[in-house]
Amino acid sequence: MNGSITSLDGILAMYQEERFFLIAICSTLLSIGAFLVFALPWTWVAYKNPESLKKYRVQGRELPVKRWFAPSLQRFAINNLVSFLGVLVAWPVFRLSGIHAGELPAWYVMVGQLVFFIVLDDFLYYWMHRALHTRWLYKHVHSVHHRITTPYALTGNYMHAVEFMLTSTLVLVGPSLVGAHVVTLWAWIVFRQLEAADGHSGYDVPWNPALLIPFYKGPAYHDFHHRRFFGNYAGFFAYLDKVFGGTWSKGYEEYRRAQQQRPEPQVQPEP
Repeated sequence: MNGSITSLDGILAMYQEERFFLIAICSTLLSIGAFLVFALPWTWVAYKNPESLKKYRVQGRELPVKRWFAPSLQRFAINNLVSFLGVLVAWPVFRLSGIHAGELPAWYVMVGQLVFFIVLDDFLYYWMHRALHTRWLYKHVHSVHHRITTPYALTGNYMHAVEFMLTSTLVLVGPSLVGAHVVTLWAWIVFRQLEAADGHSGYDVPWNPALLIPFYKGPAYHDFHHRRFFGNYAGFFAYLDKVFGGTWSKGYEEYRRAQQQRPEPQVQPEP
């Protein structure tokens, strides 16, 4: 009896750790908040569909904002709940990952780790995404995300709970490998949600700040995947499709060449 009580006390103590609050609870809330902050403004743009931005639309089809707004929020809420329950169950193991709340590392260490997370996550996501397009996984899991052929920002997390869990797990691989500081983990989560919202925005604007990131080609890259159902499997960097089998979506190369040849807007001289 005493042994059982001692074991129960030990389990409860794991969930009373400061790291559980910072890594599990705070990271989940930050992930939810960051995605909504990035996605809702672009969703509003898609809803209003201003004339000045129509020329930057990747697809000419109408963005189905009203149809998918409530279902996207519902999926997002359910998936985050399932993901958090998964963290609860896995915490006795995940707490051994080395992610810590100790002394903050130097800024250049944090930046270097973030670059590593981006590259590693995109590499892993590329292969996971290709696997999700195999017959059985596509039919039972990934087809949920592909119900939306003309995406807008809020649909970035509209997916089956299994796919959401797999994607979330990949996000934690890099920080777990290096034993990152929790602040670095938070910065990475914010970036990853920016990626999810931006990649589904539906607008390929030339002044997108994310285009400052080397090798990133903008929302058109993933938009073509939704439109064609094949190719453009990476989450962020288009070069992976070029390196591993030439899996660019049909028409994407032509679109990119046309964009590169598009004349720069002319500045009107002052009178």
